[in-house]
Amino acid sequence: MEDSITRYLKLFKSLKRGHNKGLGKAPHKPILLLSIIELIKQKKIISNRIEVSSDLVLMFKSLFKQLVHSGHVDNFSLPYFHLRSEPFYRLAPKAGMNSRLKQYKSIKSINKLTELIAFAEIDRELYELLQVEDSRNIIKQFILNEYFSQTDSYIKYEIDGEDEIENEILNETAPNYQSKLKKLSEQLQKENFEEEIFVRGGIFKKTVPKIYNYSCCVTGFCVSSNHNVQMVDACHIIPFSISQNDTIQNGISLSPNIHRAFDRGLLTINQDYIVRISPSVSKKSSSESLLSLEGKRIELPDNENYLPSLEALEWHRKEVFLF
Repeated sequence: MEDSITRYLKLFKSLKRGHNKGLGKAPHKPILLLSIIELIKQKKIISNRIEVSSDLVLMFKSLFKQLVHSGHVDNFSLPYFHLRSEPFYRLAPKAGMNSRLKQYKSIKSINKLTELIAFAEIDRELYELLQVEDSRNIIKQFILNEYFSQTDSYIKYEIDGEDEIENEILNETAPNYQSKLKKLSEQLQKENFEEEIFVRGGIFKKTVPKIYNYSCCVTGFCVSSNHNVQMVDACHIIPFSISQNDTIQNGISLSPNIHRAFDRGLLTINQDYIVRISPSVSKKSSSESLLSLEGKRIELPDNENYLPSLEALEWHRKEVFLF
């Protein structure tokens, strides 16, 4: 194990980093590595696959805020992409995106990043080292000493800002939430606003199933697991691209098949929270399970403030449902 640690410490000491004449060398790669290490410790990363997640972006931004005082911008996408130049890190393109990904020398946009890349991957050997507390602490402290030696204050390894955003999702009115996003779009650089929207979408995806007890509100389908696995989706009633609304009243928890049927207008929910199936659904045997949901009342959150918006459901019936 000592030989492996020594080998990786040498690699971490010689990270290839961009240089800005006025700001110095970019701190982004070491910050991303520290973020990955911490999420492995917290068991929010459970394999050597490193996916772009709201947890990872928020941890990166939290550590960046604490450790970087040079004036660099806390863009997440740059180090996630450029770590590919290191021998222990690889990018896995999405199906059919390999040739397009090869055309890019750099990516600053998280939208472009998630469009092209399925996940990144670190060496399995490195991942196994980072699962062991002693070797993990050695590697973490080495990175801190090597790149952030001037930092002597206590470092909080917390996903900063998640509670605040979850509180907005649960308690803000739609107009207030939309107004806040409009202000953020005016204040932040384009790429940073994209990351803000990505993070909020990720927290929405975690918050809605939690409010519905990790069950599909239509079928009651529920699977619990000790691992970081979620078997139901958070569904926007009015798509975010139209509504700019991540509040809980614009969300319901659905199993993946029901989510697709809802988005395609094969089922809807009326003002009494009763499921209606589209007349376009055939009565063939393959559709029997969907037809059996006709007239069923959905399961609702205990807190009345979290009930699906009747206005949003009306929009879905008018704009999406197939009569």
